[in-house]
Amino acid sequence: MAETIESTLANGKAEMEKTVDHLKSDLAKIRAGKASPAMLNGIMVDYYGNPTPLAQVANLGTPDSRTISIQPWEKNMLGPIEKSIFEANLGLTPMNDGEFVRIIIPPLTSERRKQMAKQSKGYGDDAKVSFRNSRHKMLDFIKKEVKEGFPEDAGKRKEDEVQDMVNSYSKLVDNILEAKEKDIMTV
Repeated sequence: MAETIESTLANGKAEMEKTVDHLKSDLAKIRAGKASPAMLNGIMVDYYGNPTPLAQVANLGTPDSRTISIQPWEKNMLGPIEKSIFEANLGLTPMNDGEFVRIIIPPLTSERRKQMAKQSKGYGDDAKVSFRNSRHKMLDFIKKEVKEGFPEDAGKRKEDEVQDMVNSYSKLVDNILEAKEKDIMTV
């Protein structure tokens, strides 16, 4: 019985790790006034009829803090790359000079910064809801095992372990959000 509880806790921890990774990838897409190739993650380009990630058809770079440069490996991909960026509706305007596609990142207004900070907090709240759902599943499993004969005091210790795990991951999310908000609000 103890092995099944341990494996449930390990699965719960793995779920929480995935949630934190997902939060980090979502936050990377929120631009903080600085150019970052991560802003273009998830953009799919029509590559000879197949939707292909932008990073697989071009070289992405940041020559300075306000510019993203995209150099396709094939010149005939300039148009589809430009079209994909427009269709992604990121609020970015690509400029094609025949060799590269360049995206100039405009400075953020204070209102837009506040909006982005609020969006970041929303992602953090989603992560915490996911943690609570994982906690609920683990606690239900522990209670079921206690009813089936697992020692009650050991079950209580496992419940405390689950709560400590959720608290530590929630604190990690708070720290990540605090850093992102500081990044967004820094002019």
